Amino acid sequence: MATTTARDIMTGGAQCVQAHESALDAARKLAEWQVGALPICGENNRLVGVVTDRDITVKVLGKGLDAAEVEAGTLAQGEAVTIGADDGVDEVFETMTRHKVRRLPVIDGTDLVGMVALADAAKSLDAPEAGRLIEALSTD
Repeated sequence: MATTTARDIMTGGAQCVQAHESALDAARKLAEWQVGALPICGENNRLVGVVTDRDITVKVLGKGLDAAEVEAGTLAQGEAVTIGADDGVDEVFETMTRHKVRRLPVIDGTDLVGMVALADAAKSLDAPEAGRLIEALSTD
């Protein structure tokens, strides 16, 4: 039986917010596309990070900053954690757990091809593994 890959469980067609766009632009895209996270793309459409609705709430609004003035790229934390499109679901599980992330951009070579969310990964795992993933991501 073939191994389930990130490509099999991802949501394809991920859209980016550009690093130079504002946090307000990012928030509008999150609302328009009804997603909780967006990849942040820099020069040559290279992935530089991920921005979440929580990032905007806590790092911008919670600090009294103007969302129209804060660049989305400043909300990226370190190097983007990604998963290869052909990596198995076990690697998705391990990467999410190791880096304590709930969403992973999926790349094919250098191209962003989709996003895998915690729910996507949990659906592809058996119940005990899904429970361990959720537990690992819920602890500090």
